[in-house]
Amino acid sequence: MCVGIPMRVVESGPFSAVCEGMGRRAEIDMRLVGAQPEGAWVLTFLDAAREVIDGEEAAKIVDALSALQFAMQGDAPPDHLFADLVDRTPELPDFLKPAEPRKGAA
Repeated sequence: MCVGIPMRVVESGPFSAVCEGMGRRAEIDMRLVGAQPEGAWVLTFLDAAREVIDGEEAAKIVDALSALQFAMQGDAPPDHLFADLVDRTPELPDFLKPAEPRKGAA
């Protein structure tokens, strides 16, 4: 499994950029997304940017990765890492919901 890491461009170049994210600074291959301005956010996989994202999406991904890290350590993650799930009733996708009984079936 490959996990995408959001990183912010700090030094832009034509084919690569120096980016920072999740406590790491690295040279990222930008050939799939093109040159990006300083301050842009990219989703990286194995030191290659695959998608340009906004700061809000980057924050959600960082929260999810932080929650995963808590869980891997056996700790309960803080609720703020699940801001999109708190106070929301989960719903089953349609294909998992019980089938409606057919009319005329006994």
